[in-house]
Amino acid sequence: MLKLTTFRSDITPPIDHPLCAGWYPPAESVKDRLYALGVILVPDDELPIVLCALDWAELSNGDYDRWRSDLAAAVGTSAERVAVHCIHAHDTPWPDRDAQNILDKFGCFDLIMAGDWAETARRSAATSAASAMVGLRSVSHVGVGEAQVDRIASNRRIMGEDGRIKAVRWTKSTDASIRNEPEGLIDPMLKSVSFWDGDSLLTTLHYYAVHPTSKDGTGVVTPEFVGLARNRRSEEQGIPNLYFTGCAGNITAGKFNDGVADNRDLFTGRIHDAMVASEESMRRSPISSLRWAVEEICLPPREDLDEATLLSEIAATASSPKVESKAALMLTYLRRRESPIPVTCLQINHDVAIVHLPGETFIEYQLHAQAVRPDAFVAVAGYGDLGTGYITLKQSFSEGGYEPVDAFVSGESEAILRHAIERVLRVTSI
Repeated sequence: MLKLTTFRSDITPPIDHPLCAGWYPPAESVKDRLYALGVILVPDDELPIVLCALDWAELSNGDYDRWRSDLAAAVGTSAERVAVHCIHAHDTPWPDRDAQNILDKFGCFDLIMAGDWAETARRSAATSAASAMVGLRSVSHVGVGEAQVDRIASNRRIMGEDGRIKAVRWTKSTDASIRNEPEGLIDPMLKSVSFWDGDSLLTTLHYYAVHPTSKDGTGVVTPEFVGLARNRRSEEQGIPNLYFTGCAGNITAGKFNDGVADNRDLFTGRIHDAMVASEESMRRSPISSLRWAVEEICLPPREDLDEATLLSEIAATASSPKVESKAALMLTYLRRRESPIPVTCLQINHDVAIVHLPGETFIEYQLHAQAVRPDAFVAVAGYGDLGTGYITLKQSFSEGGYEPVDAFVSGESEAILRHAIERVLRVTSI
């Protein structure tokens, strides 16, 4: 028999704490609280499985591993059976203790994270997970549904006739000619997976691929329109809803966000409506089997990353915090490049699969996962271990654009990640 419980922990940063690894202004005010939300699944005679979503921009390298280890210890499982993901709202924290330690040596204190607040937040989440184990409920059914999201997602990379990027759609696009370009390659569907005890709904997990940002760089802390829609749905139903951002590395709301007005409420309503519609389309099935698949991979760093160069860049750019933190994050990944990164999949029965991926993956990886198992309902969570930065396609580096510049891994990573996705999804029996 499968059992389930959920946990919630407040991970809202204090005022003046760095946001998005120092790439944006620090926290000036808190509009909406941030949470770590998790589901703990306990199969018969097996160790628990933890799925956790953080209302943070990113979590990378050693800090990602420490979150998995602490949650695992809290519920009595192994770290390889824990998946942690960020929703990627920009005006939120991005902890990376190893990168901050590098900066400390150059006198760049409190740039990525300040004090021990992030460690305290992690311990509190682990305590909440441990406490939740006393509330385990039996799970009898899984439900799956999907609905198209109305006018949010658009591809950021607009191609020219020469095969190179001619324009970029950011979080907001003030240029009407860029907004008027076609949506491009997206996954328009919001997918939902629910767990039931008979006719009692226990929790619902939602998945959609878009940069969840209507406005950023404000210093105003918020989980943005995806977190607000999730909160609204939880309040309406009286049960926990979780939201996971899919492969949104090259997907923004830029086509539909002119930046003239604050569209956060508008987009919140559209995500909320899709959640409701997805749940209304839900088909339920008794749970007969559960399988957790893990494929550990090492993604090669960008070929031009060099330790001496990165150290020189940090030392020479004390007046530009964004460059300092970016170089430190790149150096941290370069140093841990041989440490494996997990790609995991929760398979329920023979026809439901939830894939968990690292990095800011391009939408092509989500579509690839779905194509590998056309016979199954496949939901994808991105933004796991974000030490990789963007995980683009191999061809992206010759096409140009923004993402290859901020990718910490090379184009050779595409084949490795595609193979790992295939491995965790292609199961002959469970």
